Amino acid sequence: MILQYSYETILGSVTFVEEGGALLAITTHRTYEGERVETSLIKEAYRQLSEYLTGERKSFDLPLNPRGTVFQQQVWKALCDIPYGETRSYKQIAEAIGNPKAVRA
Repeated sequence: MILQYSYETILGSVTFVEEGGALLAITTHRTYEGERVETSLIKEAYRQLSEYLTGERKSFDLPLNPRGTVFQQQVWKALCDIPYGETRSYKQIAEAIGNPKAVRA
């Protein structure tokens, strides 16, 4: 069952989506159908995101279960490997996943 709950943040309205005890998505637009419930996992995800946005937190400790293609999963993993406060270009991400021609994807 998909559960979701929205909070107002400095980014605007953010919706946290949970399924099976793990975060499925965090989105700024509602793209999931599901029951609106403020679960303990969703509360914790909101707390951690709030701490991150204020500079109090540098990493997250949450169960994740994002859905996507193999390519999307590779990109998301590469994004998770970027240290706090650093940036990467699309080219650097494409190279990190071993697909330098994917820079435009």
